Amino acid sequence: MTSIGGAEMVDWNLAVATATRLVRPGPEISREEARAVVAELRRHAKASEEHVRAFTRMIPEGTEPEDTPVLVVDRAGWIKANVAGFRELLRPLLTKMESRRSGGPGGAVLGAVGGKVTGVELGMLLSFLASRILGQYETFAPATRELPGSADGGGRLLLVAPNIVHVERELDVDPHDFRLWVALHEETHRTQFTGVPWLRDHLQGEIQTFLDETDVDPMTFLERLREAAQSLSGAGRPEGERGEERGRSLVDVVQTPAQREVLGRLTAVMSLLEGHADFVMDGVGPEVVGSVAEIREKFQRRRAQGAGRLDQALRKLLGLDAKLRQYKDGEKFVRSVVEEVGMDGFNRVWTSPNTLPTKAEIAKPAEWVARVHRTAES
Repeated sequence: MTSIGGAEMVDWNLAVATATRLVRPGPEISREEARAVVAELRRHAKASEEHVRAFTRMIPEGTEPEDTPVLVVDRAGWIKANVAGFRELLRPLLTKMESRRSGGPGGAVLGAVGGKVTGVELGMLLSFLASRILGQYETFAPATRELPGSADGGGRLLLVAPNIVHVERELDVDPHDFRLWVALHEETHRTQFTGVPWLRDHLQGEIQTFLDETDVDPMTFLERLREAAQSLSGAGRPEGERGEERGRSLVDVVQTPAQREVLGRLTAVMSLLEGHADFVMDGVGPEVVGSVAEIREKFQRRRAQGAGRLDQALRKLLGLDAKLRQYKDGEKFVRSVVEEVGMDGFNRVWTSPNTLPTKAEIAKPAEWVARVHRTAES
């Protein structure tokens, strides 16, 4: 990235160092048990690949999509991978902001301290998330020697071993079943991206459009963040006006109207991807995961409740409650469509960006069926 006056908008190394220092320690586990967990997760990831492909029928027989690595990582490894992803994805936006910063009022102050402050804040956010993510198909981060990706420079499946062990103990479920259950969900995401070649570029394009609409004046951006924080806390508003902003996340209140349009499309896609993964996990589960009913019931309860009052507050602030709704709404959409037109009929969703459901169609699956199937058949 370019930098103005020797200072970047985000100190990425400080973000990694902060997150690594603040992240909670993982569960107590012997070295031998840790090796066994890593080996089992790798086996489950390989087995899940066959189960998911057979159930979804997304990849035609005889077709071998591009291979992407499966990496079993600890919390520090997840942090490093996601900082690399953020850096790549935000590069165009931050370059614009740096250009505006150099000639704008307060540019010297932002250049001196802004990058480090933002690095610390990003590190704090990642330290919170790093102890909660069980797995992730990472789409945008560049491949490195430490964190390899697919041949085209991106795409890898991350399984966060200490978090999986922590949750299986917390839920008091069969650990071997739980590890396979998690692998099925994450493998579905890998199948989505390897089986639908245009999906990665489409998502990246939508995200870049969202970022392009961001007000790139750094001082204005910081002012909007301040207003967002006030609206979330209720400070600075008359008592009668506070309810209007209640429940909105930090992401919600810093958007322009144009960004909201893009976010609606992104929300629909993410609801589809997350709901499809849950649907596949439940569909394959009964055949290969003996205690799937118990795991699903306990895990859903944990998702809804959160780990405590602080966890719930942070989830709302960061917009993670919206992600929980994506699981539910997306799973209902997939289930309804499959019941009406079958798995092959549902798989028309992967034909092109035009066949992806809209946000409205996620809530009303029959409208997607009418648009995609009746148009194709007429």
